[in-house]
Amino acid sequence: MSDNELGTFLRARRAEVTPAEVGLPSGDRRRTPGLRRAEVAMLAGVSVEYLIRLEQGRDRRPSPQVLAALAGPLRLTAAERTHLYRLTKAASGFTCGATAPAPRGVRPGLQAVLDQLEPAAAVLVNQVGDVLAHTAGFRRLTGPIGLLDGDSPNLNRYVFADPRARQAYPDWAHVADEQVAALKCGPPRAAFADELTLLAGAEFTERVARVPGLPRPHGSLRLEHPEAGSLRLTYETMELPGDEGLRLVVQLPADEATAEALRRISPLRLVAS
Repeated sequence: MSDNELGTFLRARRAEVTPAEVGLPSGDRRRTPGLRRAEVAMLAGVSVEYLIRLEQGRDRRPSPQVLAALAGPLRLTAAERTHLYRLTKAASGFTCGATAPAPRGVRPGLQAVLDQLEPAAAVLVNQVGDVLAHTAGFRRLTGPIGLLDGDSPNLNRYVFADPRARQAYPDWAHVADEQVAALKCGPPRAAFADELTLLAGAEFTERVARVPGLPRPHGSLRLEHPEAGSLRLTYETMELPGDEGLRLVVQLPADEATAEALRRISPLRLVAS
């Protein structure tokens, strides 16, 4: 696993920012996507050599002033700035000391929110991806692909260890990247990371080294459903600040064809895991 999460994050964000976004000419001979190190260094007011040390992991404790300077040309959001600061406090995404167990209970208030979201596909998960509760709509969507099988369904175990996941998600590699990003964004869970390493090997560990934290809070998803066929979904992910590490994910039809296909699936009773 990578021990240079700060460098991974900086390189990933640099590659995603276009010159036009920061007021620079694009030019015709750019061999790499995004910004060059020299461009970021110039805009941030730091030396290229220092930026190289940060990206290579030879300096892991930049000052808050340097972080603020880099955040501008890298066009970091408020959440990404917070994440960047946290990365300077830990050497790795999963190797910190013990933390409290990931929550598994669901408050009555949260269950009531889920009940009100019917018939949408909505699920409540904790920091390691355990499915804590869900709507009947989520069961109709994911039950047939096997995601909810067993007594303790878990999104990460399904994606990385269940062969049905690759059939269900045509864009499996993207889904796997997002799951790793979500894991790295939360408190370190070394034991769970070790379990996924044993289950999935390089498919998991290479992503830990390559994928920066902070999953996309919203986006689109393709799903091959045994009953409804090919579906296109949009999703919204909401962090619940009053409940450490809990996330509410809502998936909705992205087009009328998907909406009609989902309406044809017979309704099932809500089951909370």
